[in-house]
Amino acid sequence: MKANVLVHVVSLALALTLAAGCGSKAPTDRARASGSVEATEVQVSSQVGGRLLELKVAEGDRVAVGQTIALIDTTDILLVLRRAAADRDLAAAQLALLLAGSRQEDIRQADAQLRGAEADAAGARDDLAAAETDLARFDTLLKSNSGTQKQRDDAAARRDLAKARLQASQERVLAARQALTRLERGARPEEITAARARLAATEAQIASLEQNVKDATVTSPVAGIVTQKLADAGEILAPRAPIVNVVDLDHAWANIYIDEPLVPRLRVGQEATVFTDAGGPGLKGTVTFISPKAEFTPRNVQTAEERSKLVYRIKVSVDNAQGILKQGMPVEADVPLAAAPPASPASK
Repeated sequence: MKANVLVHVVSLALALTLAAGCGSKAPTDRARASGSVEATEVQVSSQVGGRLLELKVAEGDRVAVGQTIALIDTTDILLVLRRAAADRDLAAAQLALLLAGSRQEDIRQADAQLRGAEADAAGARDDLAAAETDLARFDTLLKSNSGTQKQRDDAAARRDLAKARLQASQERVLAARQALTRLERGARPEEITAARARLAATEAQIASLEQNVKDATVTSPVAGIVTQKLADAGEILAPRAPIVNVVDLDHAWANIYIDEPLVPRLRVGQEATVFTDAGGPGLKGTVTFISPKAEFTPRNVQTAEERSKLVYRIKVSVDNAQGILKQGMPVEADVPLAAAPPASPASK
């Protein structure tokens, strides 16, 4: 009898305990929500194409900022660079030649040619004057019947020949004077400008090729872990073809989804704690982003009831230097909530 009474007492106490547990409310000053881990992932590629000579990292390796990832063959680039350097030297020599102007020897030779042409012109002018004098004399003789028509015609032919010679001499004088003036003035400004432009173009081409040589040594733009190898040594890569993926897990964050009624009680900059399925004390983090736009719970939530809720995505950034969090890992976050705002009179 006493045993039955004791059993009834224990059962009643257990029932009261369960009822009290079922009737207790969840804490109103904190929110517990689930999500997944994200991290900055960079696809490292080469700016130039060519044969991949060496891949210096493997999947799982940790790399630092600026660490060499791969080496691209630069043989073809160096050959083009040599040709561009020769073009640059030629353009520089042509510009220097224009800036130096004409040689004094050329100027003296042109001046001598001008003097010779002027002397020929003076001789032709004297011959023309003599021929015109002879023609006038034979015209007079022919009128007085003292000369013949042939003598007069021969004099006219000599006059015409002297006139043609004088005209040719004057043209040579003009050409010689222009040549001397051109040599004395040197190159035109437009020619110098064109030569400078050719030199600048070759220098720009050389700078571009030298940058290609530097880009053939592929370095990591971020610190992180190599998660995927996308090319192997010996492959021919196109420009900007990806080589490896690097993930910065040291600065990972968790995308957490909070029910819409709790969002007004969250603030950017407040503390939060991220927990993994492995348990433990969790990782301290900070709320760094609260989405301004509502969305439905992601499809990876298990039940249809949970997936139909309207939620807001928040970002909890953590210091993951120990590498506890992995990309895509499911996590939960415990987020303290600010005091609920007082109810408005209309809601009472």
